[in-house]
Amino acid sequence: MAINKELYERYKAMKAAKLSASGNNTEKAPVTTQTQQASNKPENSAPVTSYSSLANNNNTEPNNYPENNINYTDKVAKEYNNQFTYSQPAQNQTYIQETTTVPEPAQTHQAPQLKKFALIGYPLGHSLSEYIHLAGFESLGIKATYELIPTPPEELVDRIKYLRNNGYSGFNVTIPLKLPVTMFLDEVDASANIVKAINTVAIDPQTNALKGFNTDVIGFIKAIPQDINLYNKTVAILGTGGAARAAITALAQKQVKEIKLYTRNITNCIELLEYLRKSFPKVEFNAYQIDKFKNLSDMYMVVNATPIGMSGQAVGYSPLEEEEIKTLPPEATVYDVIYNPKKTNLIKLAQKHKYRTITGLDMLIHQALEAQKIWTGLTPDFKDMKIAALENLD
Repeated sequence: MAINKELYERYKAMKAAKLSASGNNTEKAPVTTQTQQASNKPENSAPVTSYSSLANNNNTEPNNYPENNINYTDKVAKEYNNQFTYSQPAQNQTYIQETTTVPEPAQTHQAPQLKKFALIGYPLGHSLSEYIHLAGFESLGIKATYELIPTPPEELVDRIKYLRNNGYSGFNVTIPLKLPVTMFLDEVDASANIVKAINTVAIDPQTNALKGFNTDVIGFIKAIPQDINLYNKTVAILGTGGAARAAITALAQKQVKEIKLYTRNITNCIELLEYLRKSFPKVEFNAYQIDKFKNLSDMYMVVNATPIGMSGQAVGYSPLEEEEIKTLPPEATVYDVIYNPKKTNLIKLAQKHKYRTITGLDMLIHQALEAQKIWTGLTPDFKDMKIAALENLD
């Protein structure tokens, strides 16, 4: 880890000196270090969740973002119609393959000394991605930097331009950008096409074309112990955003019987329900108001795919009350996709009442491993990546 940090700082200093000497006017990186982010960003700041301000940015072609995160019939989406055409899977078709198609590495005459990667989203003060990815690159013997670039939705346009024009090989995407970033991609793979959300982007070094992937599905599946049998079971998912969609796709692969979606606004969920019912006809989908929990006695698993409980946002809170958790059957599993803190309040309450739990840490590492396979064509060491995460987790 220390070696990669040193290389990263040396690289930034060398690049800054080179730009100063050459008088190059290349756009400066709107990047702060993780330490600076922690000191400059109030810990309890709420995330920006509205995409409408992007429409007023004069530096982009798209002029309308889906307010409810599921409407893809607006003018912008139509301009990308090939990317947003979803076909119904065959009756016996596996929805997502366990391996992601890796793009052929482009041949260049002069490889850069360091490869550049980043994470965009907002806020990022809780993120472990820097440590995990640097450990993965080190296990492969690849010299690379990995930057955390805080990106509120209103800055997404400029951030995409910066990343594709300043030598980056790829980047990860986290909340609240997993859905709107799709409008800037030149291509999406099958996993992202089904989930309708992006968490990994590869940048072609010759054309600067952007290809989007979703590795959250594989990460979600691989974090579930093999002895948990979800076949023909009922599962509750809290939230309807990008993480929830990945969980839905993964659970459909596991052939669950019913998925109950709990959301703040059922009206905004109607289009998503129609899409899910067409895409996964063997699974029953129903939506409920998230604050109307009463009895969860028919749930085999509950998945929290909201930010409630996340460090830096709503840490210390739980999307479920203790009395609601106690209504789960004894064999139920509580799965929280949040990884920081290591044990959210939801996980603590579930463990208090002897329920089996799954945290988001293994999902995070598995999805990061898949992202590095996409970027490099190589498989990094999972154990090295997990050790790096645990060393830096509160």
